[in-house]
Order: sequence, then structure tokens, then C-alpha cells
Amino acid sequence: MHIPVLKDEVIRLLDPKPNENFIDCTIGEGGHSLAILERTRPNGKVLGIDADPNCLEALKARIKGTEYEGRLILVHGNFANLREIVEKHNFKPISGVLFDLGLSSWHLEASGRGFSFLRNEPLDMRYDTSNPLTAEIIVNNWSLKDIEHILRVYGEERFARRIAKEIVKSRPIKTTIELVMAIERATPKWYHRRRIHPATKTFQALRIAVNHELENLERGLAQAIEVLESGGRIAVIAFHSLEDRTVKHFLRDKFKQGVIKILTKKPIRPSEKEIAENPRSRSARLRAAVKL
Repeated sequence: MHIPVLKDEVIRLLDPKPNENFIDCTIGEGGHSLAILERTRPNGKVLGIDADPNCLEALKARIKGTEYEGRLILVHGNFANLREIVEKHNFKPISGVLFDLGLSSWHLEASGRGFSFLRNEPLDMRYDTSNPLTAEIIVNNWSLKDIEHILRVYGEERFARRIAKEIVKSRPIKTTIELVMAIERATPKWYHRRRIHPATKTFQALRIAVNHELENLERGLAQAIEVLESGGRIAVIAFHSLEDRTVKHFLRDKFKQGVIKILTKKPIRPSEKEIAENPRSRSARLRAAVKL
């Protein structure tokens, strides 16, 4: 069961009121959106976007026959095209926009697409399976230099060069376990004994590259501010330093331009209680702002 991260804090910062409309750019399993719909009765709506049609189908089945069905508009798409989606669905006025950039439990545990290094699955890592690029293509066809670059930049992996060399030497690599074995061969033994699995950063880097996550985030944030009404709010939950840095710099620039007021001087982190109940929340960082 997916547990929405920092749900109470998101609701406090977005401050949904009766009959207001919100956008959830990464609706996933709908935890945040259903909480928003609770507070926007009787006529408030949520436009829920997700790159993965499987998530949308599961959520559609979950809300069928409930009071939410008519107030939740589900769209298969990417938040990089937010303005176009809003125009197509004539969705306005918009009081708030949420980005929850974390992987859902379903992707890790049930998708079979190789997001987890703890399962033996094909090297796919796509949210949207119509995307022609997969992790397998990167691992088996990209140059050593390009693989090293994404591991260093998107994974902040200190052993990027060694891992990239071992990947190229070990080709073809078809599964997550084969990739994990290559990473372990390339890295020193002490690196395997740390709290973080030695494959964590490589898997993160490949997932970001496959799904163009950072480029899409920059485009989505800019369009979110554009579509918001004056007084509307934006909230973003990031799960690693690259995402959080992108959000921080974006909000800081918009603040300097006089477009927004930042509501979170420092990112909000999960409480110890939340981390105990949902260990995957431990790296979450929430930032929010209001459009002037």
C-alpha cells in the first residue's frame, strides 16, 4: 500500500478550500489528491497527471462509484507539457499545483520494470512504456564516456568511471541482477557495507536519464507558476539532492523576479514517526511557494 509522503504538511501548505481546483502533476496512487478532494467539497476538482497509464488505471478502478469519481480528472501525460494539458481540459482557475517526485511503491515492487536493484527484472526503468529509451539501451549501447557522465552527474557516484568501465566490459547486461553484479565487481568491498546499497546511485542515474527527469522538472515548474492564479500555491516533494537543488534554484529565481513568495525557508523533512512508519519517506524534502 502506497503511503503519501508528508501528506499533512502538503495539505497545510497548499491550504485547499471548498470548491477550489488543484493539479497533482504526479498523481501515482492518489494519496495526496484524495486528501485534497476531501477538503474541496462539494465542487472542487483535481486534475491528476501521470506518465504511467498503469497507475491511472489502478486509481480509476479505486475511485469508481465513489464521490471522487466526478471530481478527479485523470490524464496520461507528462508534466513537462502542463500548459498544454491544462488548455486541452479547460481546467481553471487553479489554486494549487503539487509535484511528488518520488517513485511509487508499485513501481518498485510490482511493475516488473527494473526500478529496484533488489529484484531480478529486465532493465527497463521507463514510467511511460511508449518512451523508446530504456535502461538496457543505455547500458548496452552508450559509450563509456556517456555512461560515466550520467553516473557522475545524475547519480553523484564517486566510482562512476570504474562502474562505467565494468558495465562496458560486461556487456550484454540484460537484467537488474547482472547490473548489480557488475557494480559490485567495480567497487571496493567497504563500499558494499554502507547503509546505502552500492547500486543505489547507478540505478538513480539510469532512471533519471531514461525518463529525462531533470529537464522535465524544469519545464514543469515553469509552467506550474504560469497556470496558477494569483494567490495560488505550489508544493514540491523531492527525494534526492539533484531534484531538490533544481526546485530550490527555481523558487529562488522566481522570488528574485517578484513572482512568488517562498513559504518554506528550509525544506520540510519527515518526522521520525513518519520515517518509522514509512522508511521510504526518509529522504523527502518539501518546498512550497505562493504566487503573488
